[in-house]
Amino acid sequence: MTGNATRIQAIQNITQRQPVSVSKPDSLANLWASDVFTLSKMKESLPKDVFKSVKKTIETGEALDVSIADIVALAMKDWALSKGALYYAHVFYPLTNATAEKHDGFISVQSDGSVISEFGGKVLVQGEPDGSSFPNGGIRSTFEARGYTAWDVTSPAYIMTTDNGSTLCIPTVFVSWTGEALDKKTPLLRANAAMNKAAQRVLSLLGNTNIAPVNSSCGAEQEYFLVDAGFVNTRPDLLLSGRTLLGAASAKGQQFDDHYFGAIPERVQVFMQDVEEQLYRLGIPAKTRHNEVAPGQFEIAPFHEAANVATDHQQLIMTVLKNTAKKHGLVCLLHEKPFKGINGSGKHVNWSVGNSTQGNLLDPGHTPHSNTQFLLFCGAVIRGVHKYGPLLRAVIASASNDHRLGANEAPPAIMSVYLGSQIDNVFEQISQGKVSSSLNAGIMDLGISTLPTFNKDAGDRNRTSPFAFTGNRFEFRAVGSGQSVAGPLVAMNTLLADSLNWVADTLEAKIAKGTDLDAAILETLKEIIDNHGAVVFGGNGYSAEWHKIAVEERGLANLKTAADALPVLKEKYIEELFDKLGVLSPVELASRFEIYAEQYLLAIEVEAKLIVSMVKTGIYPATVKYLSELSSTLTSLKSNGIELDSKRLSLISTGLNSLTEAVDQLNAAIAKHDFDTIEEHLQFSAKTIRPLMDEVRVYADALETEVSDELWPFPTYQEMLFIK
Repeated sequence: MTGNATRIQAIQNITQRQPVSVSKPDSLANLWASDVFTLSKMKESLPKDVFKSVKKTIETGEALDVSIADIVALAMKDWALSKGALYYAHVFYPLTNATAEKHDGFISVQSDGSVISEFGGKVLVQGEPDGSSFPNGGIRSTFEARGYTAWDVTSPAYIMTTDNGSTLCIPTVFVSWTGEALDKKTPLLRANAAMNKAAQRVLSLLGNTNIAPVNSSCGAEQEYFLVDAGFVNTRPDLLLSGRTLLGAASAKGQQFDDHYFGAIPERVQVFMQDVEEQLYRLGIPAKTRHNEVAPGQFEIAPFHEAANVATDHQQLIMTVLKNTAKKHGLVCLLHEKPFKGINGSGKHVNWSVGNSTQGNLLDPGHTPHSNTQFLLFCGAVIRGVHKYGPLLRAVIASASNDHRLGANEAPPAIMSVYLGSQIDNVFEQISQGKVSSSLNAGIMDLGISTLPTFNKDAGDRNRTSPFAFTGNRFEFRAVGSGQSVAGPLVAMNTLLADSLNWVADTLEAKIAKGTDLDAAILETLKEIIDNHGAVVFGGNGYSAEWHKIAVEERGLANLKTAADALPVLKEKYIEELFDKLGVLSPVELASRFEIYAEQYLLAIEVEAKLIVSMVKTGIYPATVKYLSELSSTLTSLKSNGIELDSKRLSLISTGLNSLTEAVDQLNAAIAKHDFDTIEEHLQFSAKTIRPLMDEVRVYADALETEVSDELWPFPTYQEMLFIK
């Protein structure tokens, strides 16, 4: 079947497609966490003393009593078997943004040849997947294969059900035989512990005596695209790289702003309902769904949860989105920029810190000027983002996110903090050495008697800021849609821990010199805003003026590409930050640079090879055939006395020659391999291969608008974005 024939077949299949029948959803009470081994299920199935021990570990972070593992494992197995599970899996998150799992059966063969279901504490607590085939950044040699998974009791086990059966899934960490973290969960747990320790110091200095463990929370808004599988299967670029490497813009894109919050297409709504039912069964609090800005783009957002659990749930959301899309004849695209010329997708990470005794430590209350607890924690964030802004840029650096950052749908690569008018004003007062008031939020009166009046928020929102305060939390808007939230959360908790320790050290030193607590707090906050206030910005982050001011006057880094940002992970001050807080050892940090750099290089290499292949095997033959047909037609018409202008023939042939030349240049660049350093290779990919790919695309997209639609081999933007 020719490329054009597959396009036509895909369109016919879509237009004739019958909606997937979905049963009426069960009540939320019946659905909620029905496939999760929750605390309530543990309470029902465990002896009272064992349950108390497990609960204490989960809620306070105390060490797990390994002696109770057999009892917990038996209860977990019985529950899983009652749900139809025949296998269990240790689930972990290697350094690929993906989810990994090793399945084992509950089966145990007895001496008489019979079998029983068996699952003991030893296999619950520890597993041993092959550690050699996962990225390790040089931590281990290929022949050194041993790796361990270890049960993370703070994240609940759950049942993952597919059409082929059910599996008990146990969240774990993944480490090498020598103890280095090979995953994203281990550093997150360490970073949270470091932040908790530092927060306890500050809260104690404020006079608190009853201080519960401080945890970070996360609510990640997930944007994604849905495209019919028939189209994706005929687009090698979408199939293998997740984005369209070629494709002329549709006459209609998002310029009418009619898709954002518009009526959800019926097929998509059925898909969303299916996704949400599965998420509710997994205890994932999906709250919001809506059309996003670009055609074919949508969003799902959950309630906030503890950061570790939220990270696990975010991975599950991506898995459920992709798997469920297949059932509905769709493909879920989580790439940050699958289509050129329209908005890409992000994953806004809403982050806060708090505990059960002092509450949300980033809640300013009604009088933030007198809320010293909030001001110190907010000030610590400001200091951290200023000192470690390049780190925040590095942890969201990828080949795919490079297409999105800095465009008008995403924040710039310059890390700045937006506070809003009320909090900004309070810190301005602090910089003057005295704080006495907070701006009034005000009342919204719409002037219509039938409509209610209501309290306005204390500050507006700024969608151009990569790190914005949004009332009682910070929103890290630069995270990419296909990325794990673990990396950003590790960075945010680590930089906060460092700043809170600095705050505690500074307060202790001032108090030791006889300064009273209130004066010491004001002096410390003034020092923060004087030394780190350059990172606070409330204007248009997209403007050229800000980019100039940020770099030239405020000294902020503008790391435009991942090639610029990733080497930050090798900086000595970043190594010292992670090492002193026990989050990542120098070896573990170095491995992450190696892995992320390799992923960047491989992603661009795959894309470059794909674009060459698509041109050579698809666009070139189609264009030559069209040129031949057009030339023959013009010659035939001329012989019959009808002479048409041949400029179009010349235009297409010139374009094809230019395309061929650009492809040859790209091919030659791909073949280059003699680089002295990884950094040199990164820059070559960013500054040579990427521009050559863009040049090929310019010529290819121009030909798409000239060559007969009957011959064009690939589904077009118009078809993929608007035919549902």
